Amino acid sequence: MQLEIRPDPAEVGRARRWARSRLAGSGIGADEPLAETLILLVSELVTNAVVHTGCPAVLRLSLPGAAQDAATVRLEVADRSGRAPVPRCVDGDSTGGRGLALVDGLADRWGWCSEGGGKRIWCELDRDSDAQGATAAYGSGSSAYEGLAYEAV
Repeated sequence: MQLEIRPDPAEVGRARRWARSRLAGSGIGADEPLAETLILLVSELVTNAVVHTGCPAVLRLSLPGAAQDAATVRLEVADRSGRAPVPRCVDGDSTGGRGLALVDGLADRWGWCSEGGGKRIWCELDRDSDAQGATAAYGSGSSAYEGLAYEAV
């Protein structure tokens, strides 16, 4: 499933509504913590693509079928900007700059890769996850940038 995203901040709300509408047939209840986390991750990744690239993007969502009890949900946002996500330090009063830090803290795995002239940022949530913390795969290596916020540009 995918949704074309225009470089317009209003698209973030449309992306959240689209993702919520896709949950119905997946066996994930709209009030489950997994669904709430997924919608927050959609919001953060689409916001980064819209605000920081100025390019159209594509939101892709892979949800488990209703018959599956344990499965992984995968979210991807591909854009036409070839610039890599870079760590940003923000102070406690800043109202932005924490999007990928949230992704790092909430997703079981996340990362990014170059794709053509652009990039794809992805994250995964394990439906049966009871891990204490998330593992981040940043680029082609593993790293946890604790204490830093990220900006996808």
